[in-house]
Amino acid sequence: MSRSVENALDKALTGPAFEKRIKRRNLRDLVAKIGITVGGLGVIGAVLLIMFFLFYVVFPLFMPASIDKHQQFALPGGTTEKTLYYGIDEYQTSGVRFTQSGQMYGFDLEKAVATSKASLPLNGAKITSFTVVNELQSLLAFGLSSGDVIIAKYGYQVSYPDNVKTITPQISYPFGEEPMTLADGAIEYLGARVSDSEIRFVFKQQGSAQIEARLFTKVESMLSDTITLEEDGSGQYLSPLKTRWLMLDSMGRNLYNINADGMVEYIDLSDVSEPKLIETVALVNNDKPSTIHFLLGDYSLMVGTEKGQVLQWFPVRQADNNFKLQFIRSFDIGGGAINHIAIEKTRKGFAVTNQAGEFHLLHSTANRDVGDLLIDVQGVGAVVLSPRANGALIETDNGNLVQLLIENEHPDVSLSSLWGKVWYEGYEEPTYTWQSSSASSDFEPKFSLMPLTWGTIKAALYSMLFAVPIAILAAIYTAFFMDKQTRQWVKPSIEMIEALPTVILGFLAGLWLAPYMESHLPGFFAIFIVVPIGIILFGYGWTKMPKAIRQKVSVGRRAVLMIPVVIFLGWFALQLSAPLENAFFSGDMRTWLTNEAGIDFDQRNAMVIGFAMGFALIPTIFSVAEDAIYNVPAYLVNGSLALGASGWQTLVGVVLPTASPGIFSAIMLGFGRGVGETMIVLMASGNTPLMNANLFEGMRTLSANLAVEMPEAEVASSHYRVLFLSGLVLFIFTFFFNTIAEVVRQRMRRKYGSL
Repeated sequence: MSRSVENALDKALTGPAFEKRIKRRNLRDLVAKIGITVGGLGVIGAVLLIMFFLFYVVFPLFMPASIDKHQQFALPGGTTEKTLYYGIDEYQTSGVRFTQSGQMYGFDLEKAVATSKASLPLNGAKITSFTVVNELQSLLAFGLSSGDVIIAKYGYQVSYPDNVKTITPQISYPFGEEPMTLADGAIEYLGARVSDSEIRFVFKQQGSAQIEARLFTKVESMLSDTITLEEDGSGQYLSPLKTRWLMLDSMGRNLYNINADGMVEYIDLSDVSEPKLIETVALVNNDKPSTIHFLLGDYSLMVGTEKGQVLQWFPVRQADNNFKLQFIRSFDIGGGAINHIAIEKTRKGFAVTNQAGEFHLLHSTANRDVGDLLIDVQGVGAVVLSPRANGALIETDNGNLVQLLIENEHPDVSLSSLWGKVWYEGYEEPTYTWQSSSASSDFEPKFSLMPLTWGTIKAALYSMLFAVPIAILAAIYTAFFMDKQTRQWVKPSIEMIEALPTVILGFLAGLWLAPYMESHLPGFFAIFIVVPIGIILFGYGWTKMPKAIRQKVSVGRRAVLMIPVVIFLGWFALQLSAPLENAFFSGDMRTWLTNEAGIDFDQRNAMVIGFAMGFALIPTIFSVAEDAIYNVPAYLVNGSLALGASGWQTLVGVVLPTASPGIFSAIMLGFGRGVGETMIVLMASGNTPLMNANLFEGMRTLSANLAVEMPEAEVASSHYRVLFLSGLVLFIFTFFFNTIAEVVRQRMRRKYGSL
């Protein structure tokens, strides 16, 4: 090197200009380092914030109820009379107490004083029996010693004297103040149900073994709003049991005659004139019932026992289409005998008091004790929950009335109700069910996440069965066998499919593919036979063609020739649909599947999802897998070929093992996208939350469920929070499988990285 060049080089690498360039480069490196670090930490922080927010919304679902003793005051009306019933208004400002003597005492809960008193029109008779006709409508029925019955309705009148809101309890008689005569003697046990068109009574007179039933039809006057009752039927049932409780369900068709030992006669009262005994069952074993109450909806019997248990029973349809009483679940309360049971008026929750003076709040569907509080060690009795279930009144044995304030927002959710089988009212067996809403006020929410999770996995697996073979084999051929020029337009063309909005794919799958597939089912199954056989035959025929013709198409471009062949074979397979249907399925494969094979069929099913969502996953899997195969070092391939291995041997022994981490990542990336896909599943799956692997039935996924129900969910409700929980499950689900995939990928990289 000449002296002048050395001087120029020394000058370029020293001096102020060089140091200035070094400082600028170091500054750029520092800025890039800080930017990359901040960006990475920002991504991690964003993910953690999402996780934190999801946990923040979901956490209240599993919190116990807050139960606080608000106040205690003397029993309105004194302790000399037995309490029949308590009522409380929805704002917890006033309440009522009905006593054995026929008095209704109104009291102000804010001032803790009695405010009013009213008497039932007993006409000199005494109350000998009592029943709640309708808890939600505040309807009560009183059986009298004269054989008469009175139906009363309590309520609350709002007035504003001196501009002060005042709520005053009042009582009315929807069928008149004049008692209705049912019997000629004292009514010892009474049951009553009112519907839109009729009233049903069941009763038992003192000293009689006969259970009598009476049906009255409502007749509304055309000139006024008054309603008169006309008897429309009656019947009797001779019972060998000594009655202790007489329970009539909400429809007035199921009658339960229960004795003190817990034996129950389940009687069909559909035809009042001919009561029929269905069965006699023991409600308790080695125990005795202490109190019995219907749950909300008057379908389930809640049996409190002397040993501190609450047992739930309700009728279940059997295989012979008849109903039998079925034990469902039990709640172990402890603390001695259950004294009283009160129900929530908007949920399947209930409260109990026991001999130890404790108050327990429970929920039947969730099978959960959500909270308890010691009220009075001297003992407690009657209890009532406020209409909003945010308060309670409890009568103590020492003559006081205790008011509780309750915060219990989400008692209907538990781990068992979310992930286990639950026996819901009206169901024939325990099931995994998602049904979040209904028009009925006594609806039992069904928040099982199992069918949604299963649907998510089902949709992803069926789509992967379609997408993975096509995508991986296409990636192998494009990266290893196809010439570079053809690859330059094939790979981008396939990747461009990924830019197609999934809502378009879902729209086409739901409105075109699903009905077309339904009408050409044999043809679609024929594709899986005709296309592979046709390709093999075409390849065999190509090898028999003159060499001069074959050499006109280079090896790397011969796959292009298969495009029209595959299209033709697919069309040909679909044309075979009608002949195959006529030959093997009596002209209608769908009907054959349902009637002959016993397989349920929905038009929008998992097969449609497999084709539609699989088509959407192919570009993702293909792109990543093709890059992994194409980037296998050339020296490995050349070395294998130089040692005498054929192209297929090189592919199987060198290329695929080396590229396996990337191929595995491509598959897991596709699976992750399939799990999170929303629009295709939403529009083409039928959105039915089912728990089966049937290819011909639909599903509902976690993501689709969020899209469907989140706009209609009440903010901060149990439904709202369970939807966020399903999002958290989807988040954890994806994180888990991605972690497993990364662990496997790293192990594969270490194993094959030395090649």
